[in-house]
Amino acid sequence: MQRKVLILVEGHRSNGSLYIREAQRLGFHPITLAADPAQYEYLAAEELDTICVDTANIDALIRECSRLHDSHGIGGITGFAGDDEWVSATVGQLCRHFDLPGPNPASIEQCCDKFVQRQLLADAGVPVPAYRIATNATDVESSAAEIGLPVVLKPAIGSGSMGVRLCRNLDELAEHTTYLFGGKHIWRSRPRLLVEQFAEGPAYFASVVGHEVIGIGTTDFDPPPHFVFRECTFPALLTEWEHERIADVSLSCLRALGLGWGPKSIEVRWTKCGPVVIEVNPRLSGAPTPQLVKLAYGIDLITEHIKLVIGGDEPNLHKRESQIAVARFLNADRDGTLVCVEGETRAAAVTGVAEVKLHLKPETEIVRKGDFRDQIGYITAASPTLAEARAMAQRAVNLVSWSITPFPALGEQK
Repeated sequence: MQRKVLILVEGHRSNGSLYIREAQRLGFHPITLAADPAQYEYLAAEELDTICVDTANIDALIRECSRLHDSHGIGGITGFAGDDEWVSATVGQLCRHFDLPGPNPASIEQCCDKFVQRQLLADAGVPVPAYRIATNATDVESSAAEIGLPVVLKPAIGSGSMGVRLCRNLDELAEHTTYLFGGKHIWRSRPRLLVEQFAEGPAYFASVVGHEVIGIGTTDFDPPPHFVFRECTFPALLTEWEHERIADVSLSCLRALGLGWGPKSIEVRWTKCGPVVIEVNPRLSGAPTPQLVKLAYGIDLITEHIKLVIGGDEPNLHKRESQIAVARFLNADRDGTLVCVEGETRAAAVTGVAEVKLHLKPETEIVRKGDFRDQIGYITAASPTLAEARAMAQRAVNLVSWSITPFPALGEQK
């Protein structure tokens, strides 16, 4: 009997191969529809089926999906936001067209616009930072003056912390405004910036499936002005009252935004006024969050998501483990050409280490942007205690080294 197809719209450098393997394990034939399949190395490395199609064109996607429906039958459709959050809304549209389980595209669309999201949350009484929308440098300056420095300046549409920066003074504000409006940032829609109050305090994220908060993790970042992950811990060590406050505000976000189906991630800062919502992502977080949840609780979010996508059994969100899981990120410390990365095998052999994942290969050119693209890779470890898990991760990190050769100065020979 021919296997039904699980359609994946676009790919993902860390989660993509995990979805492929799980779809195959469940008896489906995964096919990736992508505008440029070659950008996802795992597809070529594993000789996986792909179709090149303009994923920004819903009609073209419907035609390809219809063809697959006629030839194979479609078991489900899902996808990955990557650097374009609107993919999630497109997936919702495809699911509606083919009468398949999936997210509400209208809810996804309004959530992907950070300004609209802020408005809806604020109107529902959800605590958010003070914010303004800006379409030019004058708007940015006046908005920052009204809110008061420091402010966070970010594109109204985007993901992965791309274009996001903390501006602590007027010089930094002007510099980043010029960067975003001056042609260096790639815009996939008309340029609009969100200027928002910097919410000071520890950063947390709630992992949610449906209307259930699976758990709450915490994140630390490299030094400002950018927000590049340094470490993630799951679950966060919270009091019962703190956990309840963050869970309650997270569920309030879902009601305000009309998000009920599937996985979500809500980013929160615990300020002097309590939890303040920074962002609601209407999708499963990228790696290593699914791995951390699995290590800590034994819940495989990717498996449970696919169950929802194919309309199968209700997700099994029962916690079967009780550990502390830690991820440490390996971030590039300079621009240049990555010559080599060493120690991966030794790091993977450290007791308690679950995964050593490298995103970049030798000869990759690195130009740091202050976002997820600065990551060379990550290491995850788990143990019954936070201290042990951190120590295991640190031992592994100490065994990994890399060499980056600076780019030749202007006028120099390569």
